[in-house]
Amino acid sequence: GGTACVVTGQPFDTAKVKMQTFPNMYKGLVDCFVKTYKQVGFRGFYKGTSPALLANIAENSVLFMCYGFCQQIVRRIVGVDRKTKLSDLQNAAAGSFASAFATLVLCPTELVKCRLQAMHEMQLSGKIIQGHNTVWSVVKGVIQKDGPLGFYRGLSSTLLREVPGYFFFFGGYELSRTFFASGRSKDELGPIPLLLSGGFGGSCLWIAVYPVDCVKSRIQVLSMAGKQAGFMGTFVTVVRTEGVLALYSGLTPTMIRAFVANGALFLAYEYSRKLMMKEIDSY
Repeated sequence: GGTACVVTGQPFDTAKVKMQTFPNMYKGLVDCFVKTYKQVGFRGFYKGTSPALLANIAENSVLFMCYGFCQQIVRRIVGVDRKTKLSDLQNAAAGSFASAFATLVLCPTELVKCRLQAMHEMQLSGKIIQGHNTVWSVVKGVIQKDGPLGFYRGLSSTLLREVPGYFFFFGGYELSRTFFASGRSKDELGPIPLLLSGGFGGSCLWIAVYPVDCVKSRIQVLSMAGKQAGFMGTFVTVVRTEGVLALYSGLTPTMIRAFVANGALFLAYEYSRKLMMKEIDSY
């Protein structure tokens, strides 16, 4: 699921991070795509793909594993049998709880990804003299400068994004599946309803938490150039100096990516889960 998400959405994610961190450099999505292609070439859209793959595979593995556990916790809280189907709202709460655990594996890999994606802009703006162009050089730079805890720059912002965001993510997904199922079992849904449900869930997530993600990207990227303020400090600085709309820079590529990539994520998740369950049942 995580692999499908990255393969389909990486160019839009790269544009998102560039536009969030350096909103004055780009007039919009098309301008960002054109300038990136002229300056760095096609590979520029896939900068940070390795850590993005690692981030998404690690995050979604932990997220969906913990989602199952958190569903059992929700069942205990509401006092129902462990095989009882949860409501859409209860599933949303379970997803929100699960995201807190996924954040611990996501934050370090996403920091490396964001820095690689915005490295060219950091050099152009004069914030750094020479950039690191490989995953290993970025990792080594973080360890040398800040130590192992440096990988958790933006952790509070990531938590602020993930916990409420995944409530809307799983809530939107389950509500959409309920709509398409119209009384049937959700497990009977075909690929198109699953794609649309995943896309709707992803869109709900990003609409709800986009300003928080913008602040997170700035903290993780700009901390390369020196000490960076925390979440509230960065948030207030952006609003004061650039206005509230700066917190929504890069929203267009994000929404395109959210629908396409999360549709692919849930489609791959549901079908791979069914395949694995068949294999287990056959033993």
